[in-house]
Amino acid sequence: MSPMTRLDSHRGSEVPWQKLLATCTVDTLFLTPQWQRVWWEQFGDGAEMLLLCFKKNDHMEGIAPLARHNGTISLIGDKDVCDYNDFLVSRGAESSFYSSLLDHLDEEGWQTMELLSLTESSPTLSWLPDLARERGYSVEVRQEDVSPGLSLPDTWEAYVAGLSKKDRHELRRKLRRLESAEGDVSYYKVSDPEGIERDLEDFFFLMRNSREDKYHFLTEPRERFFRSMAREMASIGVFKLFFLEMKGERVASALCFDYGQSRLLYNSGYNPDHGYYSVGLLLKAFAVKDAIEEGKDYFDFLRGSEPYKYDLGAQDRTLYQMVVRRN
Repeated sequence: MSPMTRLDSHRGSEVPWQKLLATCTVDTLFLTPQWQRVWWEQFGDGAEMLLLCFKKNDHMEGIAPLARHNGTISLIGDKDVCDYNDFLVSRGAESSFYSSLLDHLDEEGWQTMELLSLTESSPTLSWLPDLARERGYSVEVRQEDVSPGLSLPDTWEAYVAGLSKKDRHELRRKLRRLESAEGDVSYYKVSDPEGIERDLEDFFFLMRNSREDKYHFLTEPRERFFRSMAREMASIGVFKLFFLEMKGERVASALCFDYGQSRLLYNSGYNPDHGYYSVGLLLKAFAVKDAIEEGKDYFDFLRGSEPYKYDLGAQDRTLYQMVVRRN
C-alpha cells in the first residue's frame, strides 16, 4: 500500500491535521485546516483538489495540500491572501515524505508545479530540488518577496530603546502629537465572535479609504473571504481586531492574528482625514505594545516591504518560490 493517500476534503481530518502541524518546521496559521478550508471554499472553483496524506505505520507524518488546474499543480492558497505556504512535514520525516510525494506525482498528469510563498526555514527548499532533478525535472528557485518582522523584548521601553535613533525620535514625536489632540484618544482590541460583523464593517471602511490600492484589492470575493476567515479565526481564538478612536470615532484599524508566540499583522486601514496624527502607524505601534504586554516573542508584519514596517524596527525575512517542470 502506498504511504501517500488522497483525502476527500479538509473536513474530518482537522484534529490529526492540527497535531501534525505542531510537529512541522513550518507551523503557520496559513497551513491550519480552518484557513485552508475557507480559502478553498471561496477560491477553489475551477481547480481539482489534490489533498494528499502521507502516513507511516498508520501515523500521519505529512500532508500535501495541492490543487491542479490546466496542467499546473500548486499549493492551496494564493499570494494575495496567504502570506506563507508549504507542505506539512513532520520533523524527521522529510526524506521519505518528499520521495513519496514525487512517486505519487509521477503518476499524475501535470507539466508544472508552482510552490509559492516558501519561508527561509522551509524544508521544501532543502529537500525537493535535488530529489526532483534526480528524476529529470527542472527546478527553479527564486526570491518572491520579503516578510519583515521583529523579535519582541520584555518591555515596551526596551522596544523603543532598541529602535534606531531616527525611528525612536519619530515614534516619540508622533506619540506626543497624538497625546496633544483634543478630545479622548484610545485604542483597544476586539475578538468577540458575536460582534465580528459590526466590527468588520468599520474595518472595511477604513481599509478601503486608506489607500487606492487597498480599495481595488478589496473585491467582493475577497471581502467574502475576509468575513468567512474572520469568523473561523475568531472561533479558534486567534482573531484580534484593533481600533484607534478619536472623539468616539474609529479612525484606524489593524487586523491581527495571535498564533503561538507570534502576532501577525494581516491588514490595516485608517481615515486619511486624521493623517496628521499618524493614526495608522501609531495603531500598529500600539499593537506591538499590546503583543509585548501579552508576552509574545515575535511581531510578524507579513508580506511586503512597506516603509512603516522598518520605521517600527522590522527586519526582513525572505520568501521564495519554486517552479518544478517536467522536461
